[in-house]
Amino acid sequence: MSTETANSNKGIMEKAPGFASGIADFSKHFNAKTVTAGVVAAVFGCTGPALIIMNAAQAGKLTPGQTISWLFAVYFFGGLISIFFGLKYKQPINGAWSIPGAVMLIDALKANSISDAAGAYLLAGIIVLILGLSGLIGKVMKWLPVPIVMAMIAGAMIRFGTGIVTSTKAAPLIGFLTLAGYFLAPKISKKLPPILTALVLGIAAAGFAGQLNFSGVKYTLIGPELVIPTFGTGAILSIAIPLAVLVMGAENAQAYGVLVAQGYKPPINAMTIVSGIGGMITAFFGGHNANIAGPMTAICSSEEAGEAKEGRYVATVVNGVLFGGFGLIASIAVTFVSGLPSSLISIVAGLAMIGVLISSFEYGFSTRKFRTGAFFALVIAMSGITILKISSPFWALLGGVLVSLIAERKDFEG
Repeated sequence: MSTETANSNKGIMEKAPGFASGIADFSKHFNAKTVTAGVVAAVFGCTGPALIIMNAAQAGKLTPGQTISWLFAVYFFGGLISIFFGLKYKQPINGAWSIPGAVMLIDALKANSISDAAGAYLLAGIIVLILGLSGLIGKVMKWLPVPIVMAMIAGAMIRFGTGIVTSTKAAPLIGFLTLAGYFLAPKISKKLPPILTALVLGIAAAGFAGQLNFSGVKYTLIGPELVIPTFGTGAILSIAIPLAVLVMGAENAQAYGVLVAQGYKPPINAMTIVSGIGGMITAFFGGHNANIAGPMTAICSSEEAGEAKEGRYVATVVNGVLFGGFGLIASIAVTFVSGLPSSLISIVAGLAMIGVLISSFEYGFSTRKFRTGAFFALVIAMSGITILKISSPFWALLGGVLVSLIAERKDFEG
């Protein structure tokens, strides 16, 4: 069935070719290109971004069990979303979790308990679900301009970029070899993931410098923990609202744009509804969300996944299986990463953020609209301020919109 027939807008969720069709055609499109694209997307998602969650968990002083549960939730259910959309809609629509959302939590978890955070995650999922079911997402995004949202993301994440510099200064051997791996990998082979290469060389450098600490480490599988959500005003304002905005304004919008650019007609209602449900489920395991993923959708929908557009969904399914599998062995991943030096983690996490940071600045300031509001959103987010136990992303959005309403009100028209 062609991609065009997948979008007859009858009912809340768009019609799809269905699981039977997806499974029947799976073997026809299972080839080296679709498998490679799926694996590359999984490597991207399971290396640097995972370190961001671990950084946020460390900043929030979460227990190892809570950290493992967080990773399990976002990776396992993110993988299920990929498999769902791949087989049901036969489109390369990947599931994962919001990287900017995890970055935002580095500050937010310092001021809120894990149970309050889980309550905020649950509420964010409900907000996304309601907007998906009601079709109000367009009106919300009109009053919350994308440039302001993206500038907020850039401001919140810029510390990852500067972390590359400060960590390299603190550990020059590890830093320069990690950077060498990142920049030389594409020169050697376009199929060599720069992040993975950087991580491997960085680990080698850390071993040479005697900064690996795996003594006494035991690799055991540990199951996820159930988190009972509670609801605090500070967490709702500083986590739930910005997280819902990020899921819709950053991840879903980015994936939708990529798919349209590749000639697909993505089921936007289904993407929004599933993202809401994903966020609600992961909240009970301490995971901030499981939603549509922009960067991995871009990888699996590109020509690298094969010339036949109708077969690229196989790359998404492969990615989903690997992503979900990583979630099941999250305890081993956490144990391994805990033995790495913090400088290496900081550098690799920063490198993993380069693409997102560049895109955030581009979307935030390439248009002539909302520029003053975007600037204030950027600097407020960069400030890292916390007022009334509400961290900077919320104030960045609020401040950016208020400034635009005062200084550039005409940009809201048309």
